[in-house]
Formats: sequence, C-alpha cells, structure tokens
Amino acid sequence: MTDDVRLRRGRGALGFSFFVQGVAFALLVTRIPAIQDRYGISDGLLPAFLAAVPILAGAASVATEHLVKRVAPSVVLRWAQPVVLLALLGVGAGSQMWHVAVALGVFGLSVGALDASMNMLGVSLQRAYGRSIMLGFHAAYSLGGILGASAAWAGAHWHLGLFVSYLPAVAVLLPLVLLGSRRYVDDQQGEAVAEKGLGAGGFKLLLPLCLVMACAYIGDSTVANWSAKYLQDVLGSSEQMATVPYNVYMVTTLIGRAVGDLGVRRFGAVAVVRGGTLVAACGFAVVAAAPGAWVGMLGFTLLGIGLCVIVPQTFAAAGRLFPGASDTAVARLNIFNYVGFLIGSPLVGGIGDAWSYRGAMLVPMVLVLVTLFYARSFGSDGARYGVGHERPRVVDVGRGGNEV
Repeated sequence: MTDDVRLRRGRGALGFSFFVQGVAFALLVTRIPAIQDRYGISDGLLPAFLAAVPILAGAASVATEHLVKRVAPSVVLRWAQPVVLLALLGVGAGSQMWHVAVALGVFGLSVGALDASMNMLGVSLQRAYGRSIMLGFHAAYSLGGILGASAAWAGAHWHLGLFVSYLPAVAVLLPLVLLGSRRYVDDQQGEAVAEKGLGAGGFKLLLPLCLVMACAYIGDSTVANWSAKYLQDVLGSSEQMATVPYNVYMVTTLIGRAVGDLGVRRFGAVAVVRGGTLVAACGFAVVAAAPGAWVGMLGFTLLGIGLCVIVPQTFAAAGRLFPGASDTAVARLNIFNYVGFLIGSPLVGGIGDAWSYRGAMLVPMVLVLVTLFYARSFGSDGARYGVGHERPRVVDVGRGGNEV
C-alpha cells in the first residue's frame, strides 16, 4: 500500500472517529434532564455529577500522556472509543444512582483518553500531509454533534427511554468504529524523542496555548449552557425560539470548520486565529447589547463562526512547537479543554446572578480576546497549517476530491 493511500485511509478513519465522538457527547449532554429524572438526582447533586465527567477526563488525559510512551495513540483510541459508547449505553441502562455514577465515571475517563489520542493522531497526520486538515476533523465532530442532538430531540419527542434512545446509535456506530480503527495511522517520526517530554521550560512555552484553549472553551460552554436562558429571560423570546441559538451555533461551527482549512492554507494559521478571535468577540458584544431576540441570534451566529477555528488550530500549534513530543503537548493542552468547560458555566452564572447576564456576556468576550496577545504562538506568518512549514508537494496526498 502506498503512503498516500495509507494516509488517506487513516484520515478518513480518524474523521469518522471525531464524528462518532460528536454523536456520543451530544446524546449525553442533551438528555441531562432525562438522566436526572430517571435516577432521581437532585438539583443540588446534579452539578457534582456533571463536574465529575470533565475532572475525570482531565485525569485520563494526563494518564494518556504517559501511556502513549509505551503504546501508540492509535491503540489508546482503538479501545477508548468503544468504551465511551458502551458507557453511554450504561447511562441509559441503570436503575439506581450508583449505576449512573459508575457509568458517568467510565464515560469521563474514556473520553479523556479518547480526546487526547484523537488529537494526537490529528496533529501527526497534519504533519504528514504538510497542509491544514485539522479543522476538517473538528468539522466532523460538529456534524456528529448536530446529528446526535437531533437524535436526542427525537427520543425526547417520542418519549423514548434513555436506553432505547441510545441503543440504535451504539449498535450502528460501535462495529463501524472497530472496523475503522484498523486504519488509524500513527506518527512514524519522533517516537524515540517523545520519551523526553517537553524538556526544560517546555510547559512555559506551551502555557499561552493552554490559556487560549481554556478561554475558548469558556466561550463555548457559555453558549452551550446559557444561550437558551439568555434569549428567553433577557431578550424575551419564546421557549421554542430559545432552543434555536445553540443549533445555529453548531451549524455555523460546522460550516466554519469545513472551510477553515482552506483559509489556513491561503492566509496562515495566525491570520485565521486572529480573525476568528475578533469575530467571536464581536459576537459576544452583539449578544450583550442585543435589543431583542433576533439580534441576539445574530450574535450567537457570529460566535459559532469565530470560536470554531481556535481549538483545532491550538492543537495544531502545539504540534508545531513540539514536533518531537507532540503527543505529550497535545495531552497536556487537552486538560485545559476541561478546565474551560468547568469554569465557563459557573463563572457566567455567578456574574449573571450577582450583576446582570448582559454584563456576564462581556466576561467571556474579554477572555477570548486574550488569544490576540498569543496569536504569534500559532506559527509564523508563512505557516499554512500551524506546524511551521509546508512539506514539498511532490505527492499531494488527498487530491482529486479526497479532502475533508
């Protein structure tokens, strides 16, 4: 098998893995009220359950950093993703509170390993391609999230139980994931130097990207957790219309990521990240100043377009900074995904309750703007895919309609 065919197959398999993770995560988070009702979880106890998932995921990401020094990231991903799907099924299959606690714990641990290993493979594949493809993987995740949320809506609409709602997705996706995992492509370079980690002062060099990652996820979690409440309670929309902003946000995220790689190839990672940051900040400003629901929807639309490019390019930039230890860099960077998720919702909620929700929307706006101060960490002006240089296109892998 030629290298271009092997890489193309690996790219397709990894893209499908991102897609499946989007489906699984959306099926979980969009049915939280049903999970709460099924197991009798009180409002006071629910935040502990929800916080446990990203905390355990962060711990698993740290463990994955050390695990991939012994086994390839593809091996971690090959086993972590089926466990995520089975844990999701377990969430819907139990009858007592300890059942869901165990299922969510397993879900959190396996998601941390999954997220870290997926992005490790994405960074190494992008390096092998020599051009930006990372945004395409995250576009597949966004597409999966849209389909997963739609499936969850259908389950709720038809009053299906959690197990019945989750079973079709797991039954279809699990064998496909196992089949596709045979085509994952690991980094063939840098395995020996990866044992050395980031080196002296390495984490200090990575820290700006960690801050960018956390701030981006604070913005993302603000939309996920507060867009409906903001539109209904602050802007006076109907209950039905209040459900629209997050869907619009996800669709614009998908569109932005689907075309974002072209922008990186044309203008470079730094320009794309700066542009996305400014658009996201404008989105938060529009939301905060919106006189009514329709203007608020415009703001959330801008947020989707702006925020969608930051996270994939942050992972890519970590690979550029540490080409010989990209797995370690990605695993540590991935922790701040969960840090932002944990901070975002209570931060906005606390400020909203103490002051005003309009004012609270300005806080993630300021935090997202932090990215502008660290934009140079995303590569030189000539970088077209966030790794620092383009591979000579003797063989341009994936041409002829095979690009994601």
